[in-house]
Amino acid sequence: AELRNRVVRIYQPTRNTMQSGPGKSQRWRIDFDVLQGGGRWENPLMGWASSADYMQGTRLSFRSKEDAVHFAEKQGWDFYVQPETVKKIPPKNYAENYVYKPNTLRICRTK
Repeated sequence: AELRNRVVRIYQPTRNTMQSGPGKSQRWRIDFDVLQGGGRWENPLMGWASSADYMQGTRLSFRSKEDAVHFAEKQGWDFYVQPETVKKIPPKNYAENYVYKPNTLRICRTK
């Protein structure tokens, strides 16, 4: 009964900055939103953030957006779909490192 009133977010996570390939970036994920006043506190001994919300760390992974939406509807959860991020890879050209650009400071080492 508690989970019926929760809102879930369906999104496609961006790839890690340490990740050069597209692996695991085509999957879709469901996360539960953080409850307002969900009993969050800081552990005085270690300084870690703790929570009484047991669904805060739960993540579900799906192959497509339609699968994730179908699962959320089947469970009866309120959900919203976050739009996909546009993946732009700028073209790189080695010669651009040496092109003259006015009003930019270039550092030249003589020795």
